[in-house]
Amino acid sequence: MTAAARLLRRLRWVVVAAWLAGAAVCTFALPTIEHARTGALGALVPEDADAIKAEIQAAERFAFPLLSRTVLVQRDPDGLSARRQLEAVRLAASLTRGERPRFRRIEAALPLTNALGEAPYARERSTTALTYLFFGPRVHVDTRVRDARRLADQAVAPIDGGVVGVTGQAPALREQAELIVDRLPLIELATLVLVGLAVGVRFRALGAPLLTLVAVAIAYLVSSRVVAYAGQQAGFAVPQEVEPVIVVLLFGVVTDYSIFYLSRFRALLAAGEARLPAADRTIAQISPIIAVAGMAVIAATVTLLAAQLEFLRVFGPGLAFSVFVGLLVALTFVPACLAILGRSLFWPRRPGADIPAEQAAEEPAAPAQRRRRSRAVAFACGRPWTATAVSVAVLAAASTGLTELHLGNPVVRGLPADSDARQAYEAGTAGFAPGVLSPTVVLVTGDGVASERAGLARLQRLLERQRGVALVVGPAQQPLPGVRLGVTRSRGGNAARYFVVLRQDPLGAEAIRDVRRLNDRLPALVDAAGLRGAQPSVAGDTALSAETIDKTVDDLGRIGPIALVALFVVLALYLRALVAPLYLIAASVLAFTAALGLGSYVFGGELTYFVPFAAAVLLVSLGSDYNVFLIGRVWQEAGGRPLHEAVPVAATKAAAPITLAGLVLAGSFALIAIIPVRAFAELAVIMGLGLLLDAFLVRTILVPALVMIVGERSAWPGSLAAPAQESLAR
Repeated sequence: MTAAARLLRRLRWVVVAAWLAGAAVCTFALPTIEHARTGALGALVPEDADAIKAEIQAAERFAFPLLSRTVLVQRDPDGLSARRQLEAVRLAASLTRGERPRFRRIEAALPLTNALGEAPYARERSTTALTYLFFGPRVHVDTRVRDARRLADQAVAPIDGGVVGVTGQAPALREQAELIVDRLPLIELATLVLVGLAVGVRFRALGAPLLTLVAVAIAYLVSSRVVAYAGQQAGFAVPQEVEPVIVVLLFGVVTDYSIFYLSRFRALLAAGEARLPAADRTIAQISPIIAVAGMAVIAATVTLLAAQLEFLRVFGPGLAFSVFVGLLVALTFVPACLAILGRSLFWPRRPGADIPAEQAAEEPAAPAQRRRRSRAVAFACGRPWTATAVSVAVLAAASTGLTELHLGNPVVRGLPADSDARQAYEAGTAGFAPGVLSPTVVLVTGDGVASERAGLARLQRLLERQRGVALVVGPAQQPLPGVRLGVTRSRGGNAARYFVVLRQDPLGAEAIRDVRRLNDRLPALVDAAGLRGAQPSVAGDTALSAETIDKTVDDLGRIGPIALVALFVVLALYLRALVAPLYLIAASVLAFTAALGLGSYVFGGELTYFVPFAAAVLLVSLGSDYNVFLIGRVWQEAGGRPLHEAVPVAATKAAAPITLAGLVLAGSFALIAIIPVRAFAELAVIMGLGLLLDAFLVRTILVPALVMIVGERSAWPGSLAAPAQESLAR
């Protein structure tokens, strides 16, 4: 490593110039994630979903669609006049007949009012009108939303004291993307301020935070542009949700790595070493630690390539590549700048003059903070069994929230209350059961099944009695108002379908559970109705969300062990031990379950389906990142003294940088909540809680206590008596 350090020092000007030039080229020559985003819903759902197959099958067998992800809502709390309701029906008819040239991309429309119907389907009478808008499959989601909004503005008269707006999954996803684009610059600015303050306070200098901010900026500009370009060239959707997570993760890890370099470099300068020799020693000693720490995060996130959802297959490698770029910047650009700038990084303070070597080697915390850390370490090392029991009890108690956890996909409800799609949704659900805004379709196929009217009517009555169902329209009665005959039975006679309205938010956890239960019971219901040989299936966003959640959970069950094995291999190779990695990873997993349990309590037991998955990968991998710093310090100290003496010394020295790193990362992830979307608030809370638990409880108390309990068996099959690696010295 010494030769590599000397080579990097000699090429320091070339390295800095290359990174600056590379960042400039990527910024001006490659697209941003916003420009590379396809906006397709396909990235968020399984490619082989049964609900999609049922939707395609229904579209082929029936001339008129029933499923729409874009709905025009009109509501007057004082009541819609009969004339206004008739105009809504006429508007839908004119769109379906193609009589409005300016809206020809709208291939059909279906009107519905609450003039008729009983609770729970209709909550009011003659206050609300819905118009389902249907577009061709090739019409981009942004175009659909734009045309729907233009229709609401130009073809529908405003309502004094009421609402005219567009809602549904497509408008909600579009508004979410707009919110991300709008708030991302603020997140970037706030994160930069946080990083600058954290590093500035840490070193009480100006050059150190400036170097860190430049390193963060280079890593972000290169990684985000390359991820976007790769997605564009490969032809897959680049989820916009990736970019805020990349920002905070990248800013956090590059800051952490920079702090370790700067801390060691300042200590060597304070000890009297010259600029270039100090840079060589810093590179040789710190780079291996940072390399292993970064590889732990990369190893965990890259395993998402095995996911079934395209969203996760892009999300994981996108994060992995971003961390890889950040790691390269930390391993090359930051050390090169150390060799160039030297003591000026710590101006106005002077290492070796007003900063003694022993102080420069430690975190410059207040005496009260040092005493608190010392007491925590003394408790962990002096009473390890008690410390372990208390830590595990606290984490286990927090994890009880998992018993109440249910996964949903609250796309519309997750928007801020003042968003157009959310307001239109609230208006629609004031007049109807929420499920009417994204109905479920039950499709029954079989030879001649459409002619079995008695059996179809019996099945409809059975569907009406299922839990969570507010209304079923099917072959037993006339179609919905304004819809021509034949909408519930196919013209070929081999299919029938039912329009099912759910009582709850169709993308919420409760409705998803109801549809999952209905789907499981459908074969028995079809048999009970006497429709022998008929094949039932379910289409709609609720069914699609249920399948997406099921496959996400399957992914977690399959990929989780792979990620843990990858982390184990990285730690085992680094520590040359098989026992210590086991309890280190177990502690990280327990911290994650505690954070997820607390998040469940905070958000009432319902979380967006992909949030636990993303949090699991990030928290466990970042916990392993901290493991490298903590246990590496223990291994180094144990090379020269008994383990029971090495642990408290190492834990005390490592507690400060790990705590600072945890605070920076927790603060960075907390800033994701600037985006007023529920999923980002959930991720911010869970990641913030998890990182704080990891820094203040797991790494400060639980892990040192476990090392004390397990003792030298932690290093099996190696030995702690072996000389410590020079890279672990600080």
